[in-house]
Amino acid sequence: MKLHEIRDNEGANRTKKRVARGPGSGKGKTAGRGIKGQKSRSGVALNGYEGGQMPLYRRLPKRGFTAPNAKKFAVVNLGQLQSFIDAGKLDAKADVTEDALVASGVVRRKLDGIRLLGKGELKAALNIAVAGASKSAVEAVEKAGGKVTVTAPAPAAE
Repeated sequence: MKLHEIRDNEGANRTKKRVARGPGSGKGKTAGRGIKGQKSRSGVALNGYEGGQMPLYRRLPKRGFTAPNAKKFAVVNLGQLQSFIDAGKLDAKADVTEDALVASGVVRRKLDGIRLLGKGELKAALNIAVAGASKSAVEAVEKAGGKVTVTAPAPAAE
């Protein structure tokens, strides 16, 4: 095969239909838009319009609620911590704080705090201080011989 022999697959590159280019083209004059009416004009966007029928987005009920004061946590899994320790980017002997996690590049930024989740396997015994941790993560760290300190207060039960 030579450079001048390279071609696209058959049918991969179709030529654009040139509308409004005379009656011989088959799409001349009105360019397939018919005569008069809103859709024949330029600048019309009828997304979601169903011909006067109540549109789907208005027929369906509204559901749910987004709390305006919800906390957004940066998430770290145990498997990520282990891979950073194996790569030498995180010191297993020193305390693992939120600032240490940001400095090593495990997370980009703290947001409202860092939350530790239990996905993956942790072999190193770590002392971890984070804003939140799942039960499975705490159990896995303690099983490996470490300790988790949750710095953020637990939400008050009403």
